[in-house]
Amino acid sequence: MRPRAALDLDAHREPLLAILRTVVSQPGLPRKRLEQLLREYPKGGDGAYSRDELIAAYRAFAGTHLPPFDPGVVEYLRRKPVRTSSGVTPVTVLTKPFPCPGECIFCPNDVRMPKSYLSDEPGAQRAEQNAFDPYLQTYTRLLTYHHTGHPTDKIEVIILGGTWSFYPETYQIWFIKRIFDALHDFGQGVDRRAEVEDALRRVSQLHPERNTVNAPIDGARLERRYNAVVQTVYRDEMARSHELAEAVARGERPRSPVDEYATWEELEAAHRQNETAACRCVGLVIETRPDHISPEEVLRVRRLGCTKVQIGFQSLDDRVLRLNKRGHTVAATRRAVRLLRQMGFKIHAHWMPNLYGSSPEADIADYRRLFDDPDFRPDELKVYPCSLIESAELMARYQDGSWRPYTHDELLDVLVACFRLTPEYCRLTRVIRDIPSTDIVAGNKLTNFRQIVEDELARRGERGRDIRAREVRFRQVAAAELMLDELEYASGVGQEIFLQYITPERDIAGFLRLALPAAPALTDELDGAAIIREVHVYGQSLEIGETAPGRAQHAGLGRALIERAAAIARARGFRRLAVISAVGTRAYYRKRGFEDGRLYQTRPLD
Repeated sequence: MRPRAALDLDAHREPLLAILRTVVSQPGLPRKRLEQLLREYPKGGDGAYSRDELIAAYRAFAGTHLPPFDPGVVEYLRRKPVRTSSGVTPVTVLTKPFPCPGECIFCPNDVRMPKSYLSDEPGAQRAEQNAFDPYLQTYTRLLTYHHTGHPTDKIEVIILGGTWSFYPETYQIWFIKRIFDALHDFGQGVDRRAEVEDALRRVSQLHPERNTVNAPIDGARLERRYNAVVQTVYRDEMARSHELAEAVARGERPRSPVDEYATWEELEAAHRQNETAACRCVGLVIETRPDHISPEEVLRVRRLGCTKVQIGFQSLDDRVLRLNKRGHTVAATRRAVRLLRQMGFKIHAHWMPNLYGSSPEADIADYRRLFDDPDFRPDELKVYPCSLIESAELMARYQDGSWRPYTHDELLDVLVACFRLTPEYCRLTRVIRDIPSTDIVAGNKLTNFRQIVEDELARRGERGRDIRAREVRFRQVAAAELMLDELEYASGVGQEIFLQYITPERDIAGFLRLALPAAPALTDELDGAAIIREVHVYGQSLEIGETAPGRAQHAGLGRALIERAAAIARARGFRRLAVISAVGTRAYYRKRGFEDGRLYQTRPLD
């Protein structure tokens, strides 16, 4: 879990300065020329200098051996700039392996991971290397972003793994509190990873040096199920959690940073600290199942600081759900979405074509229902074509011939139809799950299928309409060329208005989701209030307070969208405007006239 040793910058000063002086003196240096410079000035006998080493050297030498620091140089040297091109820096962390309430036949059964995840997936590997500890996962990910030149002040925290709502509440509170601890320590230049690692090494079976799990599950025979195996192989970890619960019940207060316990008061104190921290949480996402959403649950998740919920629809056909042992009906999905919308949450759905019992034609009809039916209409969507994994029960259906993966052309036809049916207010976050091809027994192994679909649309003279296909990203945009477009549609609990600043080509620079509820509120904080569910300005993420000519971020688009939303809500008869703000955006909304409540910020409209 220890990071690799940092490069001795002084020992490599001359070749590093030779490269950097050229970069600094020639803005917009062609990438090929940079690669040539790296070959001209190699790193001794250890290959070429990496981008993070160049960035570290620039940060160290700017203002002394080089001209004063220029953030544009770091941006030029940045690796994978697309990761923060949507305006925020995403940090994904995984919960620990734990029993799951579902028995879906398509779901992988890798007991080294939380349910449905595979140990070969990149994010899962990072989690395992950090013993699934929230502090270590968050801190090391932030450090990687910093080293590769990405901003770390506006963080969207994405918590994945199994069914969040099935984990004990004490674990959830501790998990999120420790994420905030990592954000605060990183922002202050404090590194407590060694302390956490030492504690994990002593007590946790999940530490890489102690985690010797080797219990593969054969999906074709399924003699053992995930839940039973997890509880068996992680017996020591389960016992530790049980002992901790007993100690808390006796009134004892855990003191180790890896004891999975924190109070609501401690979490709320961390929230308050984050409001003005150098490294702020501007979005918090959890994932769960429709049958675990209730009025009490949405209120509790909101108290945790959550602003978006990833929720597995998988299918809107009860027969398909039943055949795949999903464990809930379409009615449960319908109810869950209504409850989440009433509370202002962003809805990030998962949907799966090629499930057992479906067909290409049925999938296209099912996808159409996603947006034709007002009870669904997700804000974001992950389209995950079913992949055949050896540990999944679906293996038996594959071997007896009752299920087969779609051919390349069948899958392409389905996804092209999906892209055509996706409205402008929805963002297709992912189209293919990032499962290593070595884990897929049969079927599609191409991870660039989104590009394949977009190329096919372009060949037909079309383009995708979803948000991700239209983001301005690295484009220079002038405020004068943007126009405000408003799209209204019905939801299961009222009306929605999607306000977007777009270019003449309909590329999107920023948007706001405004809910105009007709259904009774679940909390008195939302009585008589329209709800801003999301404000997002696109373009390469900039530091808080930073500006850049031609960039959408910090150009006043967010403020203009809020004022337009207030005007609409007032005209529709609402007395107040509420916002489901993230912890790290509370200060921003206070400046816009919003006052703090227990779970929301509100602004009067009289």
